[in-house]
Amino acid sequence: MEYKDTLLMPNTKFEMRGKLPSKEPNFQQRWKEQNIYEKMLEKREGCEAFVLHDGPPYANGDIHLGHALNKILKDVIIRNRFMAGYKVPYVPGWDTHGLPIETAIQKLGYNRKEMELADFRKLCYNYALEQVERQKKGFLSLGVVGDYDHPYITLTKEFEAHQIEIFGKMAMDGLIYKGLKPVYWSPSSETALAEAEIEYKDIKSPTIFVKFPVKDGKGILDTDTSFVIWTTTPWTIPANLAICLNKDYTYALVESEKGKLLVLQELVDALWEKFGLTQKNIIKTFKGKELEMITCQHPLYDRESLVILGDHVTADAGTGCVHTAPGFGADDFFVGQKYGLPAYCNVDEHGCMMEDCGEWLAGQYVDDANKTVTQKLDEIGALLKLEFITHSYPHDWRTKKPIIFRATTQWFASIDKIREQLLNEIDKVDWIPKWGQQRMHNMIADRGDWCISRQRAWGVPIPIFYAEDDTPIMDQNVFDHVAELFKEFGSNVWFEREAKDLLPEGYSHPGSPNGIFRKETDTMDVWFDSGSSHTGAMMERGLGYPADLYFEGSDQYRGWFNSSLIIGTAVHGQSPYKQVLSHGFVMDGKGVKMSKSQWNAVAPGEITKKYGADILRLWATSVDYQADCSMSDEIMKQISEQYRKVRNTFRFMLANINPETDFTKEDLVDVKELPALDQYILVLLNEANTKAIKAYQEYRFADITGMLTNLMTNELSAYYMDYTKDILYIEKKDSPRRRQVQTVLYHALDFLLRLWAPILVHTCEEVNDFFHTEAESIHLGSFKENLVIDNAEAIKADVARLMAIRADIFKALETARAEKVIGKSLEAHVMVNVSDEDRKLIEDYCGNKFNQWLIVSKVSFSVDELPAYEVCQVAVEKCEGKVCPRCWNITDSSREDGLCDRCHEVLEG
Repeated sequence: MEYKDTLLMPNTKFEMRGKLPSKEPNFQQRWKEQNIYEKMLEKREGCEAFVLHDGPPYANGDIHLGHALNKILKDVIIRNRFMAGYKVPYVPGWDTHGLPIETAIQKLGYNRKEMELADFRKLCYNYALEQVERQKKGFLSLGVVGDYDHPYITLTKEFEAHQIEIFGKMAMDGLIYKGLKPVYWSPSSETALAEAEIEYKDIKSPTIFVKFPVKDGKGILDTDTSFVIWTTTPWTIPANLAICLNKDYTYALVESEKGKLLVLQELVDALWEKFGLTQKNIIKTFKGKELEMITCQHPLYDRESLVILGDHVTADAGTGCVHTAPGFGADDFFVGQKYGLPAYCNVDEHGCMMEDCGEWLAGQYVDDANKTVTQKLDEIGALLKLEFITHSYPHDWRTKKPIIFRATTQWFASIDKIREQLLNEIDKVDWIPKWGQQRMHNMIADRGDWCISRQRAWGVPIPIFYAEDDTPIMDQNVFDHVAELFKEFGSNVWFEREAKDLLPEGYSHPGSPNGIFRKETDTMDVWFDSGSSHTGAMMERGLGYPADLYFEGSDQYRGWFNSSLIIGTAVHGQSPYKQVLSHGFVMDGKGVKMSKSQWNAVAPGEITKKYGADILRLWATSVDYQADCSMSDEIMKQISEQYRKVRNTFRFMLANINPETDFTKEDLVDVKELPALDQYILVLLNEANTKAIKAYQEYRFADITGMLTNLMTNELSAYYMDYTKDILYIEKKDSPRRRQVQTVLYHALDFLLRLWAPILVHTCEEVNDFFHTEAESIHLGSFKENLVIDNAEAIKADVARLMAIRADIFKALETARAEKVIGKSLEAHVMVNVSDEDRKLIEDYCGNKFNQWLIVSKVSFSVDELPAYEVCQVAVEKCEGKVCPRCWNITDSSREDGLCDRCHEVLEG
């Protein structure tokens, strides 16, 4: 007889190797055919809803790892909330207007300035939809669920119509206005930009110190005196209209070999050293407020420069005399307003100096003008010093090129009028991480009015008409009519029809006695598009307001979180979200942010083809995603090893409770009838279940993956499954003790399968195909309720003591193995000296199977003095007897076949 053939060895077709890249597409196709998302909604009909409102990614190019991190974590949230009993409608969205798509179309050979605008926009429209489909395919390959057959897309007629309605309400509430202000202007994009479209990079800039001679000293200063200003943008000197001082600072009039110079007193020594001046005689000092309204002569033009006062003047750089060009800076603009100075702008939309700068400068780009202006100032003796500094400077986040501050007439959404309300709403939101609240508070508290107009072709038009007298028309009937047109024809109708054909039939206005109107040509900031999605998508789909959760990258505090808050509060009176969760950026193995421009970006598709989407999902839920997180091949290998341990533990359980050949629900033993050592494992599973469900609710995914992996690797695989192999393989198939162990494995598998299901979506569906805990899909199930275990805390305390004894015995076994007394542990005879209390504990929990629990052949209790360990005394010797050819335990049996009594009984039975 071949004794190995009598063993109940593990038996399952669940493969050891995951083969995820080849299996996962099949599961995804199955879910599509099953309409799994629709069935999830049906199953929770009537249940409380949990709405995660999707922030729309920009539809341009393949998805990157940042997209993957975001969509995977959202999917984990959707699935765990479903398994917790919520109805989880999830509508993915896409942002589809703006410059990148215009640029992509022009790269295809189309010139928007040489074709009809409506035709160019149609090209953009079709291209955007192609990109949506491209990205949708990428997202679905990650194993996500949602209403991907009916996403919200910002270019659709319905969405655009809602956006016009929102604009109209804000306009009628006095929150939309047209004004001349310095804005972030991108010469490379030829448009105004929002704060969210700015990123900062270090650049090298010229910095100059220039003399402005006094023209009218108001009896305080003579005309042989010069104020010394400082700037890092020499190209703005031609637009200088004033010199700003701090009213409370002390300024010194100093005699030098370059004439009488006026600077901040505390900077005299440092500046004279910088200028290389040796003569330094302080003639007199003045408070800034004493010098107000003095005029200076502009060094380059026949124009005065007024000395004014402002609180923004500091003493940490420059000269204390701030060059002021109201057309090129926010501080300059606002202080200029106080003194009636115009927002003079002499730079065009291309970033080139205009004709009124003079023939010597006109047409030059601002960077080139820096050099020309500096040379001109030097030629006329006004330049005191030229230096170069490296400093942080704003750039267009699309073109990566520097921007300028430029005063232009734009459309704005007022923040001032609702600032306090916005700040109050921020305080009501649950921000995760907590610092998000302060970050958003500071942004709203400090930001100026929102410039919402863009000089672009591909965007939602600003629905404003102008009367003959150039009055902007703010009329609810007009806004409603335009919204209806957009709902029927889409926003392209704005560019296909004349103004009169876009107005309500028979419309008249006192500013247009001849019935002549013109329409606005600017489009809306794309942040206005996505920022109105709570209405155009969420409320439109009947998902209510506010959403339970907004979850995006940390850059969206100045982007989508920001614009959504402003529009939502302005239109609906409260924040559009109850909770905001954010994640960091994905870095490479060296800690550098992944980006296409850095050539270090790894496409998610490459990872899923090599490792599988479940490995990528495990990575996303194992990292500290709320901070920046790293990705590298080495990291993926570590994650793959973690996955292998989890998969192999699942496989062991499936193989030992195979419902096809061995164990079914009818074979389950009542939990109360299980031995305490078995109940102990169920206590651990109960605790893990409680902690994991709570961690899911609190978005602590790394806590879940770490805890579940450790539980499966240590308490289950390395401990319980290790010592119970002797029961599972050796005992009779239907022996009570074997059924008890199988009951534990059944519950363990049922708990763990459900807890892992939101993360390892494909693997858990595969496990369910063999386990059949859910008839159609594990993703239509719920988390398991905890089992009722009496005296759970007492069991834990008792087993903790047993584990301490076990640890001492294992140390002794290791010593014996190192000293070549034994090889494998079944060769050991363990002698142990324990207290009477511990002896009783061992007997209560292990009975006469203490050796089986220790995976040794024999245990003897001794009262003799033995080598002392932490909690007991232990000695190990080689066990005498024969090795049972069936169970490999050493036995003193005298049977000819060498079988131990247990194996003999099993075979005879």
